[in-house]
Amino acid sequence: EVEERALFGRKKRLKGSVCGNPDIQGEPVGKVPGKIKGCGLKDAVRVTAVSGVRLSVPATMDCTTAESLNRWVDRSVKPTFRRRGPVVELNVAAHYACRTRNNQRGAKISEHGRGRAIDISAFTMNDGEVITVAEGWKRGATRKMLRQVWKEACGPFGTVLGPEADRYHWNHLHLDTARHRGGPY
Repeated sequence: EVEERALFGRKKRLKGSVCGNPDIQGEPVGKVPGKIKGCGLKDAVRVTAVSGVRLSVPATMDCTTAESLNRWVDRSVKPTFRRRGPVVELNVAAHYACRTRNNQRGAKISEHGRGRAIDISAFTMNDGEVITVAEGWKRGATRKMLRQVWKEACGPFGTVLGPEADRYHWNHLHLDTARHRGGPY
């Protein structure tokens, strides 16, 4: 009976999964054309949850980014906020958007425009507490936890930016899967 329940649970999770991973829930989207040269992605997915943590809005991305997000949530976010949490939701500030970096005219295409980036602005706990990057980065205990998940995003992601990066990232963590010759940025 226990075995049957486990198999049923796995089949149920597989039904709504994407990227061949039952821990990544969502739906396939397919090709997403870009309005600007260099934007768009093929084989896109719309992710609704990773590692049992829901996203505030379905986020469009490629499977590499979905896998990285899942790994980061499982190995860093959940353990870091365990005592305050558990974490039940990530507040998505941005995901796929065909645009230039920081929406600046003439800039290179953002990784958001390639489906390889997600911005997280807050973490919601099971009891309803919301830890925002904008406010939490300023305070002792929450600052320490936010800095930890920010640092531990390096590895799963190629670029990790936050409040200390520049004026464009003061209220969120920017995570993307761009690969740089010198390693994670």
